[in-house]
Amino acid sequence: MPALSSVKGRFLAQNGPFIKGVIMKFVTRKVFVLLAMILMALSTGAQAQNETALIQSRAEIREAAADALSTLYEYQPAARLAVEHAAGYAVFSTFGIKLFFAGGQQGKGLVVNNRTHRQTFMKMVGVQAGLGFGVAKTRLIFIFETSSALQNFIGQGWEFGASGSLSAAAESQGGIFTGSVSVSPGIYVYQITDTGLAAQITATGTKFYKDDALN
Repeated sequence: MPALSSVKGRFLAQNGPFIKGVIMKFVTRKVFVLLAMILMALSTGAQAQNETALIQSRAEIREAAADALSTLYEYQPAARLAVEHAAGYAVFSTFGIKLFFAGGQQGKGLVVNNRTHRQTFMKMVGVQAGLGFGVAKTRLIFIFETSSALQNFIGQGWEFGASGSLSAAAESQGGIFTGSVSVSPGIYVYQITDTGLAAQITATGTKFYKDDALN
């Protein structure tokens, strides 16, 4: 009767490659499954982080908008009626830097449809010419009297004229719009600076457009 070790040796010699192949396939499959689970976990984690960042950005914009409206009502109580009775309104918080003859500003905000209460998040960017130096933070509140003006602003974006500033004293219609500037048919704008409600709108050359990342 052949020795056990001899039988084992012949078995391994004859079937070794097959056994190794089975073991490698099993191990490889397990490794792939493990890698897939790890990648899925990382992807889910990244998506959760991105979603958290989006929620936080939206919340910050909403908070800034509420603060801007509260400040506006303190300076101009009649503006509350203008906001509440309009087709909609928009609030932007801006940050600008001016260095000698070149300058620019950017910001974010949201547009609110008073009928549907739908919020649309938007961006703004602008280039300013003229001599100056410093950093400025401003807030812009748009009032849309008509649904068409509101929808055009959201769907097509909007741009202030490239030259000059608009005077509230000269352009405003008075009444509930006192302190605002009529910048286009059915659109009025208030500008708040660090010193209060501005008598002039200085956002010329600024573009407003949808923020695809937040909508």
